[in-house]
Amino acid sequence: MTSSGPPDPGPGSTVLVEVTGVDKRFGTTRALRGVGLSLRAGQCLGLVGRNGAGKSTLVSILSGLIEPDAGTVRFGGEPAPRVGDIARWREWIATVFQHSMIVPDLSVAENVFLGNTSSVVSWRELRARTRAIMREWGFDIDARTPCRELSVEQLQIVEIARALARGAKCVLLDEPTAALERQAARRLFDRVRQLTAGGVAVLYISHHLEEVFEICENVAVLRDGELVLTAPTASLDRDDLVAAMVGGVHRAGEHRAGEPAAGDAGRPGQAPDLEAAPVVLSVDGLESGSARGRLGGVSLSVHAGEVVGVTGLLSAGVATLGRAVAGAEGYAAGQILLHGRRVPAGGRAAAQHAGIGYIPEDRRAEGFVAHLGVAENVTMTIAGDLSGRTGVLRPARRAAAAAPLTARLSLVSAGPRQPAGELSGGNQQKVTVARTLAHRPSLIVAITPTRGVDVASKELLLGSLADVAASTGAGVLLCSDELSDLAVCDRVVVLVRGEVFTEFSKPPFDRDELILATEGMKGTATNGPVGDPASVPAEEAAQ
Repeated sequence: MTSSGPPDPGPGSTVLVEVTGVDKRFGTTRALRGVGLSLRAGQCLGLVGRNGAGKSTLVSILSGLIEPDAGTVRFGGEPAPRVGDIARWREWIATVFQHSMIVPDLSVAENVFLGNTSSVVSWRELRARTRAIMREWGFDIDARTPCRELSVEQLQIVEIARALARGAKCVLLDEPTAALERQAARRLFDRVRQLTAGGVAVLYISHHLEEVFEICENVAVLRDGELVLTAPTASLDRDDLVAAMVGGVHRAGEHRAGEPAAGDAGRPGQAPDLEAAPVVLSVDGLESGSARGRLGGVSLSVHAGEVVGVTGLLSAGVATLGRAVAGAEGYAAGQILLHGRRVPAGGRAAAQHAGIGYIPEDRRAEGFVAHLGVAENVTMTIAGDLSGRTGVLRPARRAAAAAPLTARLSLVSAGPRQPAGELSGGNQQKVTVARTLAHRPSLIVAITPTRGVDVASKELLLGSLADVAASTGAGVLLCSDELSDLAVCDRVVVLVRGEVFTEFSKPPFDRDELILATEGMKGTATNGPVGDPASVPAEEAAQ
């Protein structure tokens, strides 16, 4: 059902926060359209939706960080304070963001009362008040401990304690289990139940649908900036939520506007039996505690001529895996083998020398040098080969070497000397891809390679990766949370909380099955052809 105002709070519940008909635009993008919901004392409301649905915008409005263009926010039946009056907002709402807001060099007590003290501070009193809060809510952390010594779970407890210290009546938890291991996540659920039992209202924002079903009495679904469903979780099942999030049931073989259908980018010359091809990449038991997303013993392989996709939610460790294989960051345990030889950890130059090409997630930071010309960027990885014995590399030779690569990718520029920073986003990404292809790697690691590019460029870039794999025998590890990128893959590995959850082995891949898998839930078409029963039962995510 669609709702522009808050649902009826029902008998016996106190509405603490009420949002009615909220709109918000950023330029030409309408982020929220007539959104309304209520937060009630002693209840946990789940908020779900796909990336770009408007969740972050709504959280920012509820947190008093931005002002809606239309609509109202009311606290206890009265209009909310003006945006910017942070002290008064904190009396009602405290937000625990996905990325920690803790100052590591301060103690637990200092962080709990940061920005919430008078000009004269009694440290003994702050520590005593912190201990009292910790005791009241069953938290076991020493108030004197420097926060840099705490685990991710303990840091989250400090943030919750800070919210309680300010007397907030509502707590917003934004992807609270993103960096938590499974047992820590279950302890968090117990703390959420403690909060609601104490009369606190909780808004629980999560991509993990099984968590919403476990601890939320009600759930609200945002899609394209609109609140499309509000209902008790007991009245729904996972298919209802997925349908609300994606806009209906997506059948096998059905093509959605704006997404390449499986195979649109093409797999020319695809090997008939890729499993029989030599193994290019072996990842064995890779572990990492990276802030980008932990890895908990990931193992996978890529054969010659094969495009293997890796996908998952933002915190699942997808980018961490790609960066580790490419040598862009280190890892704690495990090994990476290229053609059976170990690749040194955390050394981009060594990985490139071994034959690993890298298309990074952040093209501006890692993909090209903005003030250098197109040809100079494209040939950066082969400059030594082009200069020869003399060590002198003439611009004409650079341009000649870059020309076939830029032509292959239909890169549009004013010429080989035009600074890459002056190009459009799509053409900047083509520079990055061309640079990667220039040294003819035996493995290409691409992390979300089509983010921020138009549809035509997206299909061309994906097609070029598939073509290189098929025509040269290079392996491709395509790490992306954008499902449309996976259309060119031969296999797709899904990570959940840094571990391999399941694998889709036969394209085309069903969009809704992929969504369910990234949420840590099994559908009916995983590990086999779309529409076939799952051949291997998977461990339930909640276990």
